[in-house]
Amino acid sequence: MNRFSAVGLCVAFSVIAGQGWAESVVPLKGQSSQQTQADISECHNIAAGSVSTTSTPSGGRIKGAAVGAAAGATAAEVRGRQHDEFYDRVDDDTKQDYRQNRAGQTAAAGAVIGGARQRQERRAQNKTNATTTSTAYSSCLQGKGYQVSP
Repeated sequence: MNRFSAVGLCVAFSVIAGQGWAESVVPLKGQSSQQTQADISECHNIAAGSVSTTSTPSGGRIKGAAVGAAAGATAAEVRGRQHDEFYDRVDDDTKQDYRQNRAGQTAAAGAVIGGARQRQERRAQNKTNATTTSTAYSSCLQGKGYQVSP
């Protein structure tokens, strides 16, 4: 009778770990509720340590702005050369201002694109980390003699 109530209690016991997933843990080897809690805590710590320690993507806006500025200046120069008869009559300061204006406009667009790519990379990395953590947690508990159900 005592064992049945402990098993029933553990079946109803739902674990919510730091990553936000909920799983039911059922002891298969007659573990006590204290042992179950200790094993859950240990496996949670192991799973948290299994997450990749690679740095999160950064600098996307700066990289995008630099690429955009270079592309804008180059495009401005090419456009100017397409109209050689007029471009040669313009003084060098005006040409420089034109190239800088185009570079600034495309740098702003490049910063937006770079930021969007950086966010996509972070989302993908977070998803991978969550999957890795969940798998490590479940594997740890299964290795300790528990049935883990999502």
